[in-house]
Amino acid sequence: MKVTFFGVRGSMPAAGAEFARYGGHTSCVAVAHDGQPPSLVLDAGTGLRRLAASLGDRAFRGSVLVGHMHWDHVHGMPFFEAGSRPTSRVEVRLPAQEDDVERVLERMMSPPAFPILPYQLGPGWSFSAIDEGTQDIERFRVTAREIPHKGGRTLGYRVEDGRSSLAYLSDHDPRVRGPGPTGLGAHHEAALELVTGVDLLVHDATISADEVPRLGFLGHACAEYALELGAAAGVGTVALFHHAYDRTDDELDALSQRWCASRGRAVVAREGMTVDLPPRGSGTSTDRVVTLPRTALDSHVHGGREQRQ
Repeated sequence: MKVTFFGVRGSMPAAGAEFARYGGHTSCVAVAHDGQPPSLVLDAGTGLRRLAASLGDRAFRGSVLVGHMHWDHVHGMPFFEAGSRPTSRVEVRLPAQEDDVERVLERMMSPPAFPILPYQLGPGWSFSAIDEGTQDIERFRVTAREIPHKGGRTLGYRVEDGRSSLAYLSDHDPRVRGPGPTGLGAHHEAALELVTGVDLLVHDATISADEVPRLGFLGHACAEYALELGAAAGVGTVALFHHAYDRTDDELDALSQRWCASRGRAVVAREGMTVDLPPRGSGTSTDRVVTLPRTALDSHVHGGREQRQ
């Protein structure tokens, strides 16, 4: 399984030189079977544009799992060029709502807020609901569980290919379920089901622990909780994700040292970063290979093996 980060920001994109190394696109993580183009995409933020660019002239054929319907997780759809090419297939699966999910999406993607409706994205597009449970999608085994996050139904995902595993909890407020062992949030049942024993956990790190009193009302986890949960659940690597839109590269560098240096295997996610998850039993299953984009100038992986493109 190969995991590529095409968008790592939360709430809104970030533009400017001070955001160049970590990137400014919003949530989008692509998953591919070994040696194949991505066929499963987690969230449809503006990072979809980078995914399209990575495919060259090829059409995208696969599924997009949306964690929740906030703008930063869906507003890349109309700009996904690879989804409008001949032979494309884009099966968008959104958390089940009380109303039809395409109608809910139309509330933000229709005139006067936007010039077209979802069905006008092209003949290869389709929209359906996904609910809690386990099913096969694009030859991956996908488990969905509802997790707490402010402002609408939110799902976290666990993705397995029979050889390696990934958990994706991009927006998550565990404090809703209680303070947990250290006051940062509960290690609640849904989170533990999704993350226990996975090779890679991609987790909300919008705020830090010292920002919780001021910014906790926004409904996000702090990075320290993600690392704590990963350690408690036997996770291989924790990728801190969904960075605050105003968090500069230099600030993320400093926080990386603070968050990761003494916490075992962890990485602060960047656009263009890939993680290769070797099959279990291969002799390298505890040695994930993290490849940073060419703009990376320094190391942010602790306890793992790192390569550069």
